Amino acid sequence: MGRLLVVAAVAAVLAGCMIGPNYQRPAIDTPEAYRFEDPNAADTANTEWWKQFQDPVLDDLIAEGLANNKDVRIAAANVERAAGTLTETRAPLFPQISYSGSAARERFTAEGPTPLFSSNPVSAFQLFGGASWEIDLWGRIRRLTESARANLLASVDARRGVILSLVASLATSYIQLLSLDEQLVIANRTLATYADSVKLFELQFKHGQVSEMNVAQARTQYETAAVTIPQIEAQIVQLENAISILLGRNPGPIKRGKSLAELNLFAVPAGLPSQILELRPDIAEAEQNLIAANAQIGAAKSLYFPVISLTGAAGLVSSDLKNLFKGSAQMWNYAGSFTGPIFTAGAISGQVVQAEAGQQAALLSYESAIQRGFADVENALIAHQKLGTQVQAQKKLVDASSDYTRLANMQYTGGYVPYFTVLQAEQQLFPAELTLAQTEAQFLNSLVAIFQAMGGGWVLEADKHTESPEPGNGPS
Repeated sequence: MGRLLVVAAVAAVLAGCMIGPNYQRPAIDTPEAYRFEDPNAADTANTEWWKQFQDPVLDDLIAEGLANNKDVRIAAANVERAAGTLTETRAPLFPQISYSGSAARERFTAEGPTPLFSSNPVSAFQLFGGASWEIDLWGRIRRLTESARANLLASVDARRGVILSLVASLATSYIQLLSLDEQLVIANRTLATYADSVKLFELQFKHGQVSEMNVAQARTQYETAAVTIPQIEAQIVQLENAISILLGRNPGPIKRGKSLAELNLFAVPAGLPSQILELRPDIAEAEQNLIAANAQIGAAKSLYFPVISLTGAAGLVSSDLKNLFKGSAQMWNYAGSFTGPIFTAGAISGQVVQAEAGQQAALLSYESAIQRGFADVENALIAHQKLGTQVQAQKKLVDASSDYTRLANMQYTGGYVPYFTVLQAEQQLFPAELTLAQTEAQFLNSLVAIFQAMGGGWVLEADKHTESPEPGNGPS
């Protein structure tokens, strides 16, 4: 037994060596600054930014989504599965202890040769404890453990990516819902105005003051607005159902808080381009996948070397149950073994090639994720800047169209211009107001897109709200 301990100690010392490349983060060329960064940007990337809209209803919806969204729960289950895989993979680093036992009774035939045993039938009782240990001399198990650990961390980052996407989707959908509400108000208001015009012209036509063409023009305006309303109403219901699914609910209505115009507009988050390497979950996930693929190379190369194992067993054997635990019934053994490849027809080299190709693919995916991250931030920043300018221009267009409509009505009433002038003015005002509501929503959503593109420590804060109470444990 002493020799066994010596062999184990020597093997443990030699196990410090691992086959295969150790991971080093690849050098990535990152821009020094964003091209379109807002000069008034503030340090908000690590805050729960959606609360800065100052709409308690939106806050409640996001909290509910984080607790009940099915995709978040699926991602959490994937983390648990990866954790179990890590536990299973690293288990061979430690001695595996087992036990076994048996009891049997057997009778031999009385005919023929004399039985080997003095008594017939014969009883046999066995109780054994065994242990085995694969000495990880070449680091195969440790490389596999390294890969499994990286896969676990990748699943954690994937879960954070789901959280990031969920919060952004809920905020974007809620803002779009408020925009549709505003568009419906505009359409209903316009429809009521057009309805008054139709009634007025029908009355004037009845008394011979206007032609039938004027009546037809007024009815055309009215029907144009009437067609728009059911389209907007359908979009509202469809968006409410989409939000319900994000919340983990059955499809249904969604509560509103503030109107689109009442949402607070806050500062764009500040940050350096290099920070997204640490803050974006998809980039962190891609790097962990690269670490896992890199470790697989060492695990594959270690198959060229022999597997060294130590085994041992101790137990009790007796033909009489009452003597099973007496000293004379004891037995033990221990042994060492090694097995290694001589000719595998390319089986091992094929695994090495697969592992190296997988590492190259993971490296390219990592580099691609970084480039996409920079592009996402740049696109979100320029969209926010230009949409801000577009909103201001659209407001001026609505103001000008409103003045044009007001003046056209005054001149028509005074008999200076035909009704076609009024019709033309109103036909410009209605779509201009709808476009303004849409553009304002796009402007607010571009701010959401910046936070989504930059990632940020807020994902960790949001992660704290993903634990929902177990069924039946909530307040009664």
